[in-house]
Amino acid sequence: MLNRIKFFLLGLIPGLKSDYWAEITTQYPHCIYYFGPFQTFVEAKAASPGYVDDLSSEGALGIKVVVKRCRPDVLTIFDEQVS
Repeated sequence: MLNRIKFFLLGLIPGLKSDYWAEITTQYPHCIYYFGPFQTFVEAKAASPGYVDDLSSEGALGIKVVVKRCRPDVLTIFDEQVS
């Protein structure tokens, strides 16, 4: 039982040490973009307006930004991949 708890707790540690990323979702085109990594939430949040401006200038609509700790495997997910 203690080994299971230890394994579970050790599995949480890498998640706590992950970097911050700006996850930007657009409705048109229907995509998810990840920008980063950043060392702090504040750093990622401060960089986000620049990414939003770039996507807007390319015609993207319905842009939403979420800053979170994660480790994205893919930096851009297109229409057919977005669920």
